[in-house]
Amino acid sequence: MGLALLVNAMGTVTLFVCLNAYVLDYVGRADLARSTSTQMFYAATAWAVGPMLGVWLRRVWAPLPFLVAAGFAAGLIAMFWWLRLGNGKQIARAKTPPPNPLAYLGRFAAQTRLVAGWLFAVIRSCGWWVYVVYLPIFCVEAGLGDKAAGVALSVSNALLFGTPVILRLVHRVGVRGAVRGGFALAAAGFLAAGLAGGWPWIAMGCVMVAAVALVVLDVAGGLPFMMAVKPSERTEMAAVYSSFRDVSGIVTPGVAWAVLLVAPLPGVFVACAAGLAAAWALAGTLHPRLGARRRR
Repeated sequence: MGLALLVNAMGTVTLFVCLNAYVLDYVGRADLARSTSTQMFYAATAWAVGPMLGVWLRRVWAPLPFLVAAGFAAGLIAMFWWLRLGNGKQIARAKTPPPNPLAYLGRFAAQTRLVAGWLFAVIRSCGWWVYVVYLPIFCVEAGLGDKAAGVALSVSNALLFGTPVILRLVHRVGVRGAVRGGFALAAAGFLAAGLAGGWPWIAMGCVMVAAVALVVLDVAGGLPFMMAVKPSERTEMAAVYSSFRDVSGIVTPGVAWAVLLVAPLPGVFVACAAGLAAAWALAGTLHPRLGARRRR
């Protein structure tokens, strides 16, 4: 089981890096928002149906969910091969020994726009970790039951179907406005949930409002990084960007553990709100016209 999880994690990271590199190679800066929203829209079905389908398939036969997942992975490989994507515009087989990947960390750290974009992704992912992991725990401890948490998670996944509407919002207010607004609303929702910890239903509703903002950030939050990447560094920086999932997966439980030493579970919501508020302040440094189409 441990080996299977390791291979699955390696495959997921590899796929994420390669797909991001292809997006950066073929999609123009002004079309990145539409590309991201399209990805979120088509992923909505999998996120909404997948968890429930997996539970049902496991009851039918324990190995069945894994076999179905393997079938979809094989289908993805077949589609990639059928499209004959091959190398991209900037992506090509190296003719010389590739440089040490760690060498690009210095270039990454030297570009403040890339660091800011990566931090947006980390903090957004931390918000989702708190929502997916600690909201269900809160619901159970507060007596709402696991069904309430399941409904909340299903509703949040269904929000991904609204990404075309969110894209219109991004075009109207701009990337900076969407990113700042998303972080502000998410911070307010988690803060209100932490303060309303004694009223479980109100607290859960506040966290669900924060989830709406997190979906907005799923569409717009990655754009500052992607728009700041130099064409010659797209492949390497896509690999650096993918680390946000692992970093958030380490930071979130670590911070939650420290908070729970001195405060009840709603304190985790307050800590998450503080991180989201810091991202809102950082987003104020983005250029007001970031992502806007250039006039000819």
